[in-house]
Amino acid sequence: MEEKRKPIGVFDSGVGGISTLAALMRELPGERFLYLGDMAHAPYGTKTTEEVQQLVRQVVARLEEREIKALVIACNTATGAAAAMLRAEKPYPVIGIEPALKPAEEHWQGGQIRVMATPLTLRQEKFLSLMERFGAHAVPQPCPGLMELVEREDEKGAAEYLENLFRGWDLARVDAVVLGCTHYVFLRPLIRRMLPDRIRITDGNAGTARQLRRVLRERGMLSDGQEGSVEMDTTGDPERDLPVMRRLLERARAIPAGEDEAAGG
Repeated sequence: MEEKRKPIGVFDSGVGGISTLAALMRELPGERFLYLGDMAHAPYGTKTTEEVQQLVRQVVARLEEREIKALVIACNTATGAAAAMLRAEKPYPVIGIEPALKPAEEHWQGGQIRVMATPLTLRQEKFLSLMERFGAHAVPQPCPGLMELVEREDEKGAAEYLENLFRGWDLARVDAVVLGCTHYVFLRPLIRRMLPDRIRITDGNAGTARQLRRVLRERGMLSDGQEGSVEMDTTGDPERDLPVMRRLLERARAIPAGEDEAAGG
């Protein structure tokens, strides 16, 4: 197959990366995408770095069977755990995602920037480095269990979780909220309704899509096709997972792009 028409592999521990996939499809409508949700091993955010690296190797090997020309890690936790490892090993471009801390910091008005993410993301060296550069006013906010509510499409449970979370914040002192997990982007409309309009909400999806376009263009790998495609796969039960994944892709494509975004790392 001609290099330019080879597919782009995209993966996450589950369905959260579908929000990234939607941004990739908007930015690169002529590309072929293969999305793999590692539903059999979700969530990644409560595992060790070594466990995540082992799972990532398995997922990537499965995508490589389809001769991918590039890889997008549509998961903040997996990016922090495995992006550098994969870039050292793979001949094709590897694009990660990271919490959109820089644009949130640019919105700083004297208050706090709350960074919602999985516990492992907040412990990782990549995030700690990001904090050193752009986190002068950031307050990490671990959100164990929130990702799983998105996976189950439990909107009522997610609303109760967020109500309890925000009740503990002094919202008058919050300038921005960073969605540091791709799953949380599905909750953006709900979060937007719960927070004052002046609070900016950022995520890294659109910036990651722009980064992928830049890298493919620089390497002469952009597809010359007029119409792209998307295929979805799961390490879990296809009859259970694929209908959920398709529903979430439609939802993600209907969610407006983030108010501000960061390029993936």
